[in-house]
Amino acid sequence: MKAIFHSKIHKIASISLLLLISIPGFAQDQTLFPSNPHKGKMYVFWGWNFDWFSHSDINFTGDQYNFDLKDVVAKDRRLKFTLGGYLNPGVATIPQYNFRIGYFFKDNYSVSIGTDHMKYVVVTDQIVPITGYINGSNTKYDGVYENEDIALSDDFLHLEHTDGLNYVNADIRRFDELINWGKVQVNLTEGIGAGILYPRTNSTLLMNERYDEFHVAGYGFSGVVALNLTFFKNFFLQSEFKTGYINMPDIRTTMSSSDKASQDFIFYQVNILFGATFHIGKQKDGA
Repeated sequence: MKAIFHSKIHKIASISLLLLISIPGFAQDQTLFPSNPHKGKMYVFWGWNFDWFSHSDINFTGDQYNFDLKDVVAKDRRLKFTLGGYLNPGVATIPQYNFRIGYFFKDNYSVSIGTDHMKYVVVTDQIVPITGYINGSNTKYDGVYENEDIALSDDFLHLEHTDGLNYVNADIRRFDELINWGKVQVNLTEGIGAGILYPRTNSTLLMNERYDEFHVAGYGFSGVVALNLTFFKNFFLQSEFKTGYINMPDIRTTMSSSDKASQDFIFYQVNILFGATFHIGKQKDGA
């Protein structure tokens, strides 16, 4: 029953992602109400994300072990909201955040690059199936396993990408004005993107020395749909729903380069953002 449930979750996630990716293909070539031309403008935004992750099978390999953990549960790590915690520039990178800078090469299309700084924390003490072997670790976990239950206690495994699960990506987005109230516009934007995963993984495995360094671990792709509220043509608030697929075949787990893990999963984001647009060249009339 558990496997069937998670299979359905993956199917729903895949369908949602495909729908997001297909949105630009159904759109027309012109903006709905092009009263605020964008071609030649740049934009930048900053904001915060709230994340959910599908269950993941994780494989661990090293000189003394090769085993799989199945249906591992992980959560994000949300900083409790305070003005100082979220709006103080000195600690801006501590919460889960999104940063992006883009350029409109047409009135309703942009390219952009940015970072989605998520935090991925494997839930401690959960019980999951393990298959494989552990030899010579000098711990109570040495042995051969065949789909047996094991508790992910700290003396066995502590794993989190908390500084963070960094999805460094480029995307292409479509932008359409839906409503114009003069100094306020309501806009729809959607897009697709791809990039690399550059996590700083905090890992302690089988009581080995903790590993906690940045490392290129894999790749991802994503789709996004957002509602944008623009004020005075240059300042905006934006809410986004984003989902994507992450595959990390090269996660470092200990100080030894021969020890690594691999996993893949679906992520979901709800993002709250604020930003600005600005010209970098000759302005259009009325822009």
